[in-house]
Amino acid sequence: MCRISFNWTLTANGEGGMVNQTTIDVPSLHGKISDAEWNARVNLAACYRLFDIYGMSDLTANHISARVPGENAFLLNPYGMLYEEITASSLIKVDESGEVLYSPDFGELEYGINRAGYVIHSAVHAARNDVGCVAHTHTVAGMAVSALAEGLMPLNQTAMRFAAAAYHDFEGVVLDDAEKATLVRDLGRESYLILRNHGLLVATATVAEAFNAMHRFEQVCRAQLAALASGRELTMVPHEIVESTRRNYSPETRRPFGVMEWPAMLRKLNRIDPSYAA
Repeated sequence: MCRISFNWTLTANGEGGMVNQTTIDVPSLHGKISDAEWNARVNLAACYRLFDIYGMSDLTANHISARVPGENAFLLNPYGMLYEEITASSLIKVDESGEVLYSPDFGELEYGINRAGYVIHSAVHAARNDVGCVAHTHTVAGMAVSALAEGLMPLNQTAMRFAAAAYHDFEGVVLDDAEKATLVRDLGRESYLILRNHGLLVATATVAEAFNAMHRFEQVCRAQLAALASGRELTMVPHEIVESTRRNYSPETRRPFGVMEWPAMLRKLNRIDPSYAA
């Protein structure tokens, strides 16, 4: 059971108000669902916690989703919870049509899913059977690079991994299902997408890969901004070397990203706070 604490006071107009709430209590799903779904939930909750630790969260906004193995459904965060609060049992299960298949009882909080999160993630999961996890961020560095006309520049070895990143033009807040078509079209078969004037998105086979991809995506955006801010002349790498380096990073030429470090990241979380797996 994940713990919750409510302390109530009366406001001037006599209405109850929550103060000093510290945690959210939802029933544990461990042993009540398939092992495959539970493992997906634990890994996704870990990913949320790690995004927060590494400075890639945005208060209660943004979202990371994971496909439920063997189902046309995915897991998404409750809109209103911080990334540092997410647990395996608190994640909401939704199908590709938007029907909520499972949600904890959040009581007075009445948390649901973010509409923009549903539109973006359902579009990718429905179109790409190879994608098991989708992550979207609004970091300062990611938003800044998304607004640059040149987009992401291959200024260093790690940035060359993202040299084929796709781009999606800004169409307003992603609330309309009509944008699913252009989003899927622009992503194509790529794993990395820059949402113009918006932020970053990765679509990978596993949660472990998604964390690795977004961590590196964020790092190269920060590095680009630092290089541009120096005001000094930049050294550009010839296109053929950029392309050969990108190919060396591709799944066809190396083991999947994230496989090696994910167990270490879980050990890190277990030392800090193992409640993500509740």
